[in-house]
Amino acid sequence: MIGRRMPARVRAAYTSEMNAARTTADPEARWRHLERAHIISQPWPWPHTRNHIAMFALAIAQRDRREAVGQVIRIIVAAPGSALGRYPEGNTGRARVSLTQPMPMPADLAAVLQSG
Repeated sequence: MIGRRMPARVRAAYTSEMNAARTTADPEARWRHLERAHIISQPWPWPHTRNHIAMFALAIAQRDRREAVGQVIRIIVAAPGSALGRYPEGNTGRARVSLTQPMPMPADLAAVLQSG
């Protein structure tokens, strides 16, 4: 994926999820939107890293030390993992999930990623 741009439809879905995470007042909904944005962003180094930075910021705001520490590690490995194509598809990106654990891909996100 190095040098490959995120397709417009994929970028729109990613941006929509990131904006929803930023604007919703419900903390659990924020995490759900960030998790969905994470799944979308994994193939692209910079959006993937930006997503983990947003997750780190939310963890700090919620004073969730475990999540914040987990996100620091993920921020470090996100770009290289994306650039090398070494990321677990469907993984939500949270600290409670292993860095290497593939997870079921939501059908709507799989459709968006396949369209790109």
